[in-house]
Amino acid sequence: MATGRKGRHRDVKKGSHRSPGAPGGLEAVFGVHAVRALLDRGERPRELWVQEGDAGQRLAELVEAARQGGTRIQARPRDELDRLAQGAAHQGVVAFAAPLAAEGEASLWLRLEAWPDATPPLLLVLDGITDVHNFGACLRSADAAGAHGVIVPKDKAAPLNATVRKVACGAAEGVPVYQVTNLARTLARLKELGVWVTGTAGEAEASLYEADFAGPVALVMGAEGKGMRRLTREACDTLVKLPMAGSVSSLNVSVATGICLFEAVRQRRLASRATPH
Repeated sequence: MATGRKGRHRDVKKGSHRSPGAPGGLEAVFGVHAVRALLDRGERPRELWVQEGDAGQRLAELVEAARQGGTRIQARPRDELDRLAQGAAHQGVVAFAAPLAAEGEASLWLRLEAWPDATPPLLLVLDGITDVHNFGACLRSADAAGAHGVIVPKDKAAPLNATVRKVACGAAEGVPVYQVTNLARTLARLKELGVWVTGTAGEAEASLYEADFAGPVALVMGAEGKGMRRLTREACDTLVKLPMAGSVSSLNVSVATGICLFEAVRQRRLASRATPH
């Protein structure tokens, strides 16, 4: 699986989000970080709406970067931006770009079969994460941890919409998302390719800190409350849990995802230092 993060396929996909008032076929991308990530990747939105008032001065650098790329700049009242963002914090700026679309599983297999890096693959698998805020936060953690991709099922999964892009702060554009038809079958194929599948479950006997994340690994996170689906759980090589010392029995899935991913980062750095060069 290539780790290059440019040139992701974009297309209009079934179930993708459309903000009311957005130009035809486009999606509203709102928030400073999300819009900046769009521009940094070389994508040029058709239009950029900036809140009337002092927002133009505050966002002058961002606006100028968009203008130089040929984006049409428009000053709009705050209530219009509020409607587009549907209650989320737009920070005075909304860009209109092509909707994001997940890559197919064929792309995942091609990249894994021709893995080019010395660093083994680190994949995040999300089973039943339907809340867009949690999805966006998980993508942000995956990007920060250097994960090579996020795998989601076609059913019972949050869409890659404008809210996800806002919460992810640019990670939705940076981390490849692979959408698969049958998650259990995908995990079985990963194991055939030498990827160790580690699932997280509150009833697991082993602690997260007993897991081995140094090699090729797929970390599976289930939905809050329900956890992983039965077939997903059965497809895992091993199950681990977070050691909970306080009165709460579980954490928000995006928080737990961040903790697990950075334990993988810690182990991989230690393994890298221990490997003779």
